[in-house]
Order: sequence, then C-alpha cells, then structure tokens
Amino acid sequence: MVKTAEELALMRLSGRLLAQVFEMLDGVSLSGMSTLAINDLVERYITHDLSARPASKGQYGFAYVLNSSINQVVCHGVPSAEDVVKDGDIVNLDITLEKNGFIADSSKTYMVGEVSPGAKRLVRVTQEAMWKGIKRVRPGARLGDVGAAIEKHAKANGYSVVRDYCGHGIGREMHEAPDVMHFGRPGTGVPLREGMTFTIEPMINQGTRKVSTSDDGWTVVTDDGKLSAQFEHTVAVTKTGVEVLTLRTGETVG
Repeated sequence: MVKTAEELALMRLSGRLLAQVFEMLDGVSLSGMSTLAINDLVERYITHDLSARPASKGQYGFAYVLNSSINQVVCHGVPSAEDVVKDGDIVNLDITLEKNGFIADSSKTYMVGEVSPGAKRLVRVTQEAMWKGIKRVRPGARLGDVGAAIEKHAKANGYSVVRDYCGHGIGREMHEAPDVMHFGRPGTGVPLREGMTFTIEPMINQGTRKVSTSDDGWTVVTDDGKLSAQFEHTVAVTKTGVEVLTLRTGETVG
C-alpha cells in the first residue's frame, strides 16, 4: 500500500528508533548471554528508553519481542534461557518496533567472538545480497529485479536462497502486500511506486535452500545442518530511488 507523506514521516520515526535498538546491541557483548536475556534487554530498551512498543510480542501468539536464530537456525528462533550464545556463533536478531501506529522491521546477523572463515564469508555475502536488492528499488522497477539481484549474488558465491520465507509490505500492519521474494527474474513482479514501503530480508544458506520447522512450531532450521544468515531493512520507494528507513548510524548503503 502506498503511504502518504505524513505516514512516511511516522514510518521514518519508527525506523530511526529501531535502528537505535541495534546500535545499542552493537555495544553489548553477546557471548555468554542467553537468547532470553537478550530478548529482555531489548524489551526494556524499546519500552523504557524509547517509549515504543515491541510489535512482535503477542502477534500470532508469539510471546517474545525478537527472534534469535543461531547458526543453522534460518529464522523465527524462539528466545530461551537454555540457548546461550557462545564465541564462534553467528546469531540473527530480528526485531520489530511500533510507534504512533506504524511498524518498522529489521534484522542483523552478529558474529560472536572469533567465528570461522566460512561463517564470516556467509555473513558478508548475505549482507551484500541484501544491499544488491535494495539498490534495485526505484519507481518503475519491479520486485523481480530485487529478487533477481539477491539470488544472483548468492549463487555466484556458492550459496542458496531460502524460498519458503520472504519480505513483505509494512506500515500499520506488520505484514502487508506485496510479498517480496528474494529470487526471481528481472522485469517481472509487482511494479514499484513512490510511497511503497516493504522489507527486504534475504536468508542465505551455506548448503541446501531446503528448511524445516522444529517441533516448537516456530524455529526454522536448514535441512542439512549448515549455517544460515540473514539481514533485513525496511525501505521506502522515493521519487528518485530508495530510502532505508531502518538505516543505522555508521552504516553505509552498500
């Protein structure tokens, strides 16, 4: 759905606040913390420091403010006191925030301590793939252009793109039209118009793109047990290109 200038201003505020959550986490040593402790830290920061609402909590019956996905977990990892982050892990933290009725959604894969060269490469390429997609966003382009750019970069580096989950329109609701696939063909798909807002959030796997949902009904893992990484931003289509609403301080549009 296309947003008005007033709605975009409110989304820009939500995005800026969510960026601050990740900037706070950038200064935290995650090693030795349980994913539940990270969840509680983020909840306090959003509610107390930012006077905002963690939009994921309570949605679809989910009890937490973030998804914490470690190593072979692709997405939707459930915070737990038993899951402790340790040196050598990669962990994706996927966080949403609502302020004044509008929602922002972003995620980052953190490398904890000294991770393996293979893990470092996967994280780097995944972040690059997200930016390849973002840079295709402009009026008159199509969503297939975004997905094709992401898939091309991942495949060129020997990785696979998860197809079971996608980005999405966002605004007053967490999930709005359109679906944003991270694969596709250039020149196909929904045409982009100024004022559209959506997420771009590729999940890239070291091995097979095939995934399965764990018995908890939430946690999605790679079928082959190999690593998965993800990065996500909320973006808006502008008159001349794209604005990254959740851009963090010091982060370069890559």
